[in-house]
Order: sequence, then structure tokens, then C-alpha cells
Amino acid sequence: MDEYVIDAKGMDVKELNRTIKRQAKEHDCLIIDNPESEHNICAGLTGEVDIIINGSAGYFVGTMVNGPKIHIKGNAGWFAGDNMTEGELIIEGTAGDGAGQGIYGGTVIVKGNTGSRTGEIMKGGTVIIGGNSGYMTGLLMMGGRLIILGDVTDDVGESIMRGTIFVLGEVKSLGKNAVMDEATSEDIDDLREILTEYGFNLSDDDYSNFKKIVNM
Repeated sequence: MDEYVIDAKGMDVKELNRTIKRQAKEHDCLIIDNPESEHNICAGLTGEVDIIINGSAGYFVGTMVNGPKIHIKGNAGWFAGDNMTEGELIIEGTAGDGAGQGIYGGTVIVKGNTGSRTGEIMKGGTVIIGGNSGYMTGLLMMGGRLIILGDVTDDVGESIMRGTIFVLGEVKSLGKNAVMDEATSEDIDDLREILTEYGFNLSDDDYSNFKKIVNM
């Protein structure tokens, strides 16, 4: 793989994103060192390119991307993957509020915990949280699939219109318009396929314990 290393230390975000977009046209993989939790990294990036961020990113990492695969070897701030249309965002650590907000397609994976409103107003795609998620997870969800492997707090699926939320852990309370439904064998097969693909090793008992949340 053709790799190019960008040392982001001391760069402002406009310079960093210009460099990313320019080098993404020439290389298969970009490695970003010293990201210093900068906000808006990779904003608006298009095309098929692998991005490895060696450290943590700030707010709106991967916002409005179409195509790239972004792997963060740290944490992320609010609204990671906001309005993604196609691509992949993997966060090895935790993320703040609104992870996967408004995505139309693609996949957002947070290995650790997230804050509130995970997957709010998402229209399609998949969001996977390996840990816990905060209040109003799936707020105003319009489509797609949201998978939480830990616990969720209050008002899960508040005002959900379409889409599906799967929770392996405890659900403190459901929001308005949200109801529990029975996970089908097809649901379980789909969960097993995508979770295995991204390295989540669950038992058969785990898969049988998923709770399915949909709109009324």
C-alpha cells in the first residue's frame, strides 16, 4: 500500500485538511501523526482512501465524508462521522455526544463509550457502539441500524420514525414513539455478520439477548 505521513503538529485545521485532500489524490493511505485533538479533521473528504489518525480527534471528525475509511487510534469529540454518506469511521477509544449524527450511509464504530444522542437523526447506514451510550440514543432516528453492546440510559429512541436500535445491555427507559420488538432470526444473522466483521466476539447467548427497539 502506498502510504504518506502527515505530521499535523502545529497545523491549523484548514492547512491540515488541504494537505489531506491533496495527498489523498496521490496515495492509498494517509497516516496523520500528532493530530492534537484538532476539530473537523477530514471534513468533506471524498474518494476511496485509508486514513489512520495516530491519536485523538476533536469535534466533527469525518463530517460529511463520502468514501474514505478513517481509523482513529484514540478518542473523538462530539459528532464523529456527522452526515457521512459513504465510508467507514472506526474509533478505538470513546466518543462524545452525537456519534454518527445524521449519517446517510457507511459505518461508524466506537469501541468504547459514547455520550448522549448517539445516532440522532440518522437516515441510513450503521452505527456500532462497543460500550455504553447516553440519553436519547437514537433521537429522531429516520433510518439505518444502531447497535449498542453496552447499556443505554434514559429515553432510547425518543421520537424515532424509522430504523432499528439493537441493545445488548440494559435499557433504562424508552422515549416517545419507541417500543420493544422481538429480534428475528434474520436480525440475529445480520448482527452476527457485521459484528464479527469488525472484531466483536459475542457468544450465542449474547446474540439471543439483543433487545430490538423500533417506532410504534
